[in-house]
Amino acid sequence: SNPNVILLMADDLGIGDLGCYGNRTLRTPNIDRLAEEGVTLTQHIAASPLCTPSRAAFLTGRYPIRSGMAAFSRVGVFVFSASSGGLPSEEITFSKLLKQRGYATALIGKWHLGMNCESNNDFCHHPLSHGFDYFYGLPVTNLRDCRPGQGSVFLKGVQKYLMIPIQIAGITLVCLAIVQYIGLLKVPFQALGYCLVITALSLVGLIFFFYNFRYLNCFLMRDHQIIQQPLSYDNLTQRLTKEAVQFIGRNTDAPFLLVLSYLHVHTALYASKTFRGKSKHGLYGDAVEEMDWSVGQILDVLEKYELTDKTLVYFTSDQGAHVEEISSSGEVHGGYNGIYKGGKSTNWEGGIRVPGLLRWPGVLQAGVSIDEPTSNMDIFPTIVKLAKAQLPSGRILDGHDLMPLLQGKVARSKHEFLFHYCNAYLNAVRWHPGNSESVWKVFFFTPNFSPEDSNGCYDSHVCFCHDGFITRHHPPLLFDLSRDPEEKVPLTPETESRFYEVLRVIEQAVDNHTRSLDAVPDQLSWNNLIWKPWLQLCCSSLSESCYCDYDSE
Repeated sequence: SNPNVILLMADDLGIGDLGCYGNRTLRTPNIDRLAEEGVTLTQHIAASPLCTPSRAAFLTGRYPIRSGMAAFSRVGVFVFSASSGGLPSEEITFSKLLKQRGYATALIGKWHLGMNCESNNDFCHHPLSHGFDYFYGLPVTNLRDCRPGQGSVFLKGVQKYLMIPIQIAGITLVCLAIVQYIGLLKVPFQALGYCLVITALSLVGLIFFFYNFRYLNCFLMRDHQIIQQPLSYDNLTQRLTKEAVQFIGRNTDAPFLLVLSYLHVHTALYASKTFRGKSKHGLYGDAVEEMDWSVGQILDVLEKYELTDKTLVYFTSDQGAHVEEISSSGEVHGGYNGIYKGGKSTNWEGGIRVPGLLRWPGVLQAGVSIDEPTSNMDIFPTIVKLAKAQLPSGRILDGHDLMPLLQGKVARSKHEFLFHYCNAYLNAVRWHPGNSESVWKVFFFTPNFSPEDSNGCYDSHVCFCHDGFITRHHPPLLFDLSRDPEEKVPLTPETESRFYEVLRVIEQAVDNHTRSLDAVPDQLSWNNLIWKPWLQLCCSSLSESCYCDYDSE
């Protein structure tokens, strides 16, 4: 019979945050249990170091550049609920294919792949339009701005990019008024008035929007209905877990697909009273341990209904830990990427090497560790084949079925090459030759860390992919991850005899890959990213600040 499938995805979790990957101070017994009773992937790679593109790749088995879910602009993710971009309806998700095979399908937690296209009720990008029968969660993401007292992710951007233009506009208007007053220049009073009104309205509008950001963008939905606006963090993980447990309980007699997409441990960090103050790593550690408790609840309910041996469970993170996350009080709110360099938003190993745990008793051998390159895109063909569904034709799939590797039927990954994008720009390439233990990795450009001797882009909160924020390399930087997983010392023609040979092979692979790409609409263009008032979802009225709370009731 077709197995049940449970896919557990953390948000911004570092590979070094889990006991099964070497952490000795955070308590994650339930996640570690998946490793003890299943397979641990030690070179499991996210298709992108940012939430939106990584999740698009996960659902479709394709690099996000193929679906238009990789940005050419500086902003690589959706930040507003009333943006028009999202995962295109033409894309085929594993949830669509499993639903066609009779699976009950649910997404609980974070979505972050768009909502509406042309009106606030077309739901063209909604989870229910992508093969899920049931949705309970956040349409966008968890942000500092969603939780009072946690600061703002927009503050540095506003200070850096908006304050100077606003100051220039203000000074210009004052200067024009002065020269008009003393008679040095004739400026039509009406034009001066229009400029003043436009500047004032723009400033008021900006202040109004960000003051109300929490109400407009941070809300909880059940299917197409808003049930809590703004989102309340009270016992939020317990509520998500309860929804997941109830979904399993409703589908004990038929195959199901459950994607439990945690808000932990993206900021704003939170933890319930039961877990707050209990870990050795502040609020971040509390959040990790609360998420681990939730994983334990899922495993327990499988045992309760005798579904353990009938269920494939997978645990991962959408990308590496966000190392630049530090609270206003100086507390570290980002995770730990172990020995690996960099973090979220970069293609250094710390940004893309993520946990990969799979358990299926009786099918997958317990306690196995596999150090072969694998990808979160591999989940698509793996579960589609397990459900005996047809892989879609007429499109390129970049993921590979993991089952032969997981079951020990083959020793090598099918991924000879993996392409690492920074937004829509090819940043690095990984090559694992079939006749070698080496894992070569080249960088065409690398982010400029700030401060220079740090491990991230602390001045800008995330690293960017554009000139001015990067250093291009000619020839590319070359590492052998099998010898230097920390990416400390780039190889040179003097230290590596195959230097130019490796670059030639990778150059040909890049050429072949680039020729496989088709032009598609850019879902993360500025036009698709900006807030559009007519797409805004509101469960009451703007005069009531869109407030409602049906979930607590």
